[in-house]
Amino acid sequence: MARWVSGRCSNCSRTKRDCRFSKKKSRCRSSAFRNNQPLANVTYTGGIAYTTPAASPALIGIGYIIGPRLSAINFSGGVLAWLVLIPLILFIDPDLPARLGGASATPDVVSYAVWYSVVRPIAVGAMLVGTIYTLYDMRASIFRSIRGAFETAGGKGHAATQALNRLDVDISIRWVLAATVALVIPITLIYYHFAGSWFAAILAGLVMTITGFFLSAVGGYLVGLVGSSNQPVSGLTLCALVIAALVMVGIGAKGLGGVAAVLGVASVVCCACCVSGSLIQDLKAGYLLGGTPWKMELVEVFAVTAVSFFLIWPIVWLHEANLDTGGIGGRALPAPQAGLMAGLAQGIVGGAMPWGLLVMGAMFGVALVMIEAPSPMLIAVGMYLPLETTSAIFVGGAIKWFADRWAARRKFRPEEKASYEERGTLIASGLIAGEAITGILLAVLFIQKIPSLTHFLAGRDMFAFVEPWGGRVSLIAFAVMAYVLAAVPLGRLAARKR
Repeated sequence: MARWVSGRCSNCSRTKRDCRFSKKKSRCRSSAFRNNQPLANVTYTGGIAYTTPAASPALIGIGYIIGPRLSAINFSGGVLAWLVLIPLILFIDPDLPARLGGASATPDVVSYAVWYSVVRPIAVGAMLVGTIYTLYDMRASIFRSIRGAFETAGGKGHAATQALNRLDVDISIRWVLAATVALVIPITLIYYHFAGSWFAAILAGLVMTITGFFLSAVGGYLVGLVGSSNQPVSGLTLCALVIAALVMVGIGAKGLGGVAAVLGVASVVCCACCVSGSLIQDLKAGYLLGGTPWKMELVEVFAVTAVSFFLIWPIVWLHEANLDTGGIGGRALPAPQAGLMAGLAQGIVGGAMPWGLLVMGAMFGVALVMIEAPSPMLIAVGMYLPLETTSAIFVGGAIKWFADRWAARRKFRPEEKASYEERGTLIASGLIAGEAITGILLAVLFIQKIPSLTHFLAGRDMFAFVEPWGGRVSLIAFAVMAYVLAAVPLGRLAARKR
């Protein structure tokens, strides 16, 4: 076990150094344990590595939208992972930093490596249990939806459909089943190309269909809880990946072919979860505007089909533009989630999976369910995400909490409170969309190899004041976002009352 952690973490140290060139900037600090008194003939050392929240308008906007309660639950998982588990692991194993890189390994690299190799598999196990529990909690809705869909496919259902309001009519289940079969067949042929076995390909197709159905339902449900921008797609995809990998191992499909088939299943399920989350948001907007569901669903099918022929090209261009640094998965484009999934697929199919960590995570998830934790899935997702991400979401939730307290003191009427909520949500959504659009524009500039504005003005990738003063300067950005999210909606209502 120690050798596995050491080998995995040494790779993660290199990944951390590479990720520094692409991740959001936040200030990393560490505090070492000062009392290194020997206990049981072992001198315990270690410390706590912590980081400031990422100055991300999108993450803060997400926290504002989901509110203080859900953002705090999510942040609790990050606190457990980064401020409890990682220091505890380093405290128990004082020689681990030396195996991770000796004197050259800085505290942030060591903590990141332990999180990547030890804590994240535990979080994956907890997410597996959280997914199963979410499905169990949704069982009545799922069974009711399935029963209604198949009743609609029959004569009785057809008559009932004619009597339904147009706002309640979806695409016929007959067309859904026909389209599913039409898509599963060519995808199964692709799996056969990878696995080289019809039995393995057919099983992979069945696993893809079943997990895609249930996990996309969970994904859509979670979008209603935490928003589409914070949907744990990678966690849901990992659940499908683990199930597919276990099936491949069970039938003896190993090697690169088995790994490719597993990743193929995971990729399809990933797309299904993403589309389901997007469709849920579209249907919500359509319901508010009086749209017809089956028409929106049909347009979504055509849109996904058309866009799929074009979205592959930016990925190819990004890969080819960065071949000197390794392309996708290299220094400039590290793709940590894809790397983790590939590593898990190779580990399970190749027989090198840290089952102990997954089982511990699953038991932790069971414990969360037994104590009736508010949201086991959100806690596990918080463990799975970097601390600067969960803390930034928590900052957004805290801003919403202060804004709500401020609004409560002013004793707004119900319609005024609703207007304040709508304005705040609209501004937060604008922050999310603005960062997304900015990211796309920066990607285009990157593809065209146009130097950044910072490089153009300062002749370097970073201003000289960022390293010593960047953390303090970022407080201005947090203050501006807090003002925009809290003071602007309330200020307009106050001005209107006057």
